[in-house]
Amino acid sequence: MKTKNKLLTLLILSASTAVTTAIINKCIKYSATSKNVLSDSKALCYKWRFGNIHYTKAGTGKPLLLIHDLTTCSSGHEWNQMVNYLKEQYTVYTIDLLGCGRSEKPDLTYTNYLYVQMISDFVKSEIGHRTNVIASGSSSPLAVMACNQSPELFDQIMLINPDSLLTCSQIPNKHGRAYKFILDLPILGTLLYHIATSKQTIMEELSNNYFNPYSVNTSLVDAYYESAHLGDSPKSLYASVRCNYTKCNIVNALKKINNSIYIIGGCEMENIDELIREYQIYNPAIESSLVSNSKYLPQLENPFELYRAIQMFFV
Repeated sequence: MKTKNKLLTLLILSASTAVTTAIINKCIKYSATSKNVLSDSKALCYKWRFGNIHYTKAGTGKPLLLIHDLTTCSSGHEWNQMVNYLKEQYTVYTIDLLGCGRSEKPDLTYTNYLYVQMISDFVKSEIGHRTNVIASGSSSPLAVMACNQSPELFDQIMLINPDSLLTCSQIPNKHGRAYKFILDLPILGTLLYHIATSKQTIMEELSNNYFNPYSVNTSLVDAYYESAHLGDSPKSLYASVRCNYTKCNIVNALKKINNSIYIIGGCEMENIDELIREYQIYNPAIESSLVSNSKYLPQLENPFELYRAIQMFFV
């Protein structure tokens, strides 16, 4: 009888903990998305086979596709300042990648190949012409692989602070697969995700790794925080990125691509010169430039100088 009572008590405590955690998860999600920072009345929707893709279109001229960094906190919002500069010369398209921002966030494993197909399909369906592309950070390999797979869809390519080639080539290991299994759990995994994407964590990440600290403002943190919690399963992309499912070795693609490639680096980024030289080893035709007073996201930190660099390369 005592054993049964202990088991019953344990079950009640476990159920209560699960219910409490689920309530906490819902409260965090509501709090993160209540400000509607990312709402956009002019947004368009591309109905892709794996989920609806949020995008914007502005300006006139040659098409230019802007692809944001590949993190669960990122979205097309990071290009807002650049669109104001670029729309006088280009028809500018900004997309929220599947699993990011205002696009749908289905519960699946996100891979490099999935995004390569998404980008190519978007260009075919919504742009309909050969386009220039600017990709930021961890999305740079997606642009390279998409161009290698369908060169007829792309013209000039610009990569802003791309991942190192070593980072690109990482693959899921047994520890990563185990961690992804935990993150995929409905309640515990969601709680771990909310801890990893808390407003304080995002603030520290932006201040320490993305920007010179004085450049980070609360409205930007709110946008990233909201982006990380919108949608049905935002943690699915986090698990895929964190466990290297979105990585892909791009060395062979770099060697084969005949398109003009430009690399823009933030001058405050560590080892940026070495990273650029690493890319140029495999494609000596790559040109490069550094944007002053900026780190990982010059499109937010020094947009005008980045615009001047785009003017210089995209002629």
